[in-house]
Amino acid sequence: MRIVPPAARPNRAQACSLKARLRDARGAAAVEFALLAPVLLMMIAGVVAYGLYFGLANSVQQLAADAARASVAGLSDAERAQLASDRVAASAGSYVLLDPARATVTARPSPANADLFEVQVAYDASALAIWSFGGLVPLPTKTIVRSASIQRGGY
Repeated sequence: MRIVPPAARPNRAQACSLKARLRDARGAAAVEFALLAPVLLMMIAGVVAYGLYFGLANSVQQLAADAARASVAGLSDAERAQLASDRVAASAGSYVLLDPARATVTARPSPANADLFEVQVAYDASALAIWSFGGLVPLPTKTIVRSASIQRGGY
């Protein structure tokens, strides 16, 4: 331990001067963290919220594609629509975060091309917990709509 003579020690006025306080680096990390923590937390909240949303949107797209593939077996448009609705009802429960009661199926011949049959699945995502992050990050719409078209079979 080094002993500092009294003459070399700064007096109270010098120690409390503004220059001395500005040169003092103690607590700088805490101040930097206090400034950057809100930005970091918003970024993490955005990653979590959009990750959940995109995962659910991907599940809805897969559900629409599965329903479109199942509709190929139908001989009429009504039977194709029924097969698509049945497929969504049967497999929606196997997707994570997807509640089958919130999915709506629309199946019909494609208005753009008579040789295609289109299945559209709309999902009400308003029950997801991500909407509580709405004040922190901008969020997408609460209804996810995905569609899939497939060549009409049975001819």
